Amino acid sequence: MTDTILPNGVEDSGGDGGYFKKGCNPLAQTGRSKLQNKRASLNQQIIKQMRMRAGAENLLKATNNNKVKEMVALELSYINSNLQLLMGQLEGLNSSVDVYQSAQETANIPLIALGLKETKDVDFSTPFKDFILEHYNEDGRSFDEEIADLMDVRQACRTPARTEIGVELLAKYYNHLPLIENRFFSPARQTGIFFTWYDSFTGMPVCQQNLSLEKASILFNMAALYSQIGTRSDRQTVEGLKEAVSAFQKAAGVLNLLKETFTHIPSYDMSPAMISMLIRLMLAQAQQCLLEKIVQPGVPNQFCSLIKIAQEAAKVSEVYDQVHQSMIQMPIKDHVPLFWSTMSQVKANHYRSMAHYFVASALLDHQLSPSDDEDQQEKTLSQVYDQLPEECLPLDILKNKDKRERFGKAHIRHAISGHEEAVRIYGRCEHLNKLDALKDILEASHHLSLEKYSDYEDEEEFTDYMEAPEVHPKTEHRAELEVPTATKGPLSVFSAKQKWTPPRTVRIYPVDRDEGFTLKGEAPVQVISLDPLSPAAADGLKEGDYIVTVGKKDCKWMGVGEMLQLLKDVDEDGIEIQVVSLMESSPTMPTKSATFSGNLPKTYSMICLAYDDEEKTPKSRKVTKKSSFLSWGLKNKNKSASTLSLPTVDQHGTLPWNKPIPTFPSSSSYNNDGSFH
Repeated sequence: MTDTILPNGVEDSGGDGGYFKKGCNPLAQTGRSKLQNKRASLNQQIIKQMRMRAGAENLLKATNNNKVKEMVALELSYINSNLQLLMGQLEGLNSSVDVYQSAQETANIPLIALGLKETKDVDFSTPFKDFILEHYNEDGRSFDEEIADLMDVRQACRTPARTEIGVELLAKYYNHLPLIENRFFSPARQTGIFFTWYDSFTGMPVCQQNLSLEKASILFNMAALYSQIGTRSDRQTVEGLKEAVSAFQKAAGVLNLLKETFTHIPSYDMSPAMISMLIRLMLAQAQQCLLEKIVQPGVPNQFCSLIKIAQEAAKVSEVYDQVHQSMIQMPIKDHVPLFWSTMSQVKANHYRSMAHYFVASALLDHQLSPSDDEDQQEKTLSQVYDQLPEECLPLDILKNKDKRERFGKAHIRHAISGHEEAVRIYGRCEHLNKLDALKDILEASHHLSLEKYSDYEDEEEFTDYMEAPEVHPKTEHRAELEVPTATKGPLSVFSAKQKWTPPRTVRIYPVDRDEGFTLKGEAPVQVISLDPLSPAAADGLKEGDYIVTVGKKDCKWMGVGEMLQLLKDVDEDGIEIQVVSLMESSPTMPTKSATFSGNLPKTYSMICLAYDDEEKTPKSRKVTKKSSFLSWGLKNKNKSASTLSLPTVDQHGTLPWNKPIPTFPSSSSYNNDGSFH
């Protein structure tokens, strides 16, 4: 074995006598692993029912006997009922978000994690040995250890640890796949190797003989693993929230890479529409964690601070509303668990109500005084609304006590109705209403809004029908796509989507580094701003070229800093570099590949099928006698006191910052200095 091995069932410590590769944990008996085992069992039951249905349908078409047709039709109805039941159970597993949450006693609003896609075992041994003998004229048996090593890595990827080490394991296998594809998957012949993966939402199997499905599924599982890391983070600490934000942004980044690289995978969970929705979901959860990180130390009880948090909450509501709208569009609606869309709708209402609550608190509890910065408050309030009713001006609202109170009460009424709607939606979803922590938070928020309203309620309220304007969403901490380090570099640049020229040799001189051209990029480095009169340009260097070697040193993995350090000591005789450039012409359309979905063969034309281009090999081949092909082309890489708090739930009351009742601060929760605590 070339990898570190770990003792049975232990993720984070090494030792002798172990059996498992670093980053996997096949014997773990956690809630997450048990849930994944149930998913694998359901997938097997679904494929069994699919085969029975296919046989019954074929028999129905082949027979002319009416009695047989009646019996087969009855059997088909039973099979379809069983399939619906199994898919309902699979939806229940996708709705089991509680097992993915942090182990801390305090529960925040739950987050959604993606389940790992399941796959079947693959035997590379015989096909690879045959290919090595036929194509490379070597004895395939001399590579038994390396082939076994590859199979072990793939097997370990089926049970990755829910940590960064588990992600690194998946990334390692994913980075091997382009190299394996170049060396063993020829477009001129079929390998006889079938890759089978199950749809994470429907359980339907998809089988292909090329590596596109394999690569796409590994990327999906990397994103799923990041989502599980995000949900298990301790969101009661700033560090835990930072980890959650980063994990969800990386999940979105990997999903975006999947969407851009593999556009024709015949598995609905990896269709462009579904992946786009999942990206929105991951970014929405990152935005939620960003809000929690902002308010984690408490919200200063000041007019401008409350307005700022209101707009941040409105932003979270906005992104969840977009997620919900994408989930209820056909055909996504038929594949996404009802739990997910309902959860998104609940959060959209909850955070919108929070936004109105904070605006109401700012207007009702903070009167404009001579010591306040009038211009700043006017500017802050003017940014809250897209349009004010009755041609009101922000300064008029701030200075006029009656208007200020009228607007504040309108906002608190809006908050109350929004919280009531969130509780109502929560109650109608079977899986959602099992989350007691979420129910407690929704009810606590509703109670606080009612309490705030009761402090300012009067008899004239029945004659006031003013509707509060919507709070304009605004954030200073926008969630963004983040591509993990493991998927950056040459393997993302030299992808199967692009075709490259053969390496060209160019001699550069010291003047070229200073005046001839400019370099950019992390890895690999690209040439930009080339002086057409420089010696390098005359020798064939072009703008847009990627530098792959300097002298005899491979530098596909080098960034600009390392490249400049390498070129620093070049003497006046210069040095030869090799560069490649992107070919503008489109590659030839690959041949069609047989695809099997639910045991039913169909022809599926794919742009992303494997084809052999020596030019797109991610790293130049350096082979010593009987070196492991797993190492070909790879490089090892290392790695304030006056505040207001949001509601959480501590069911056991064991943590030091636990409060008797999970609350927003009420209007009576004042310190001696007149601030919230």
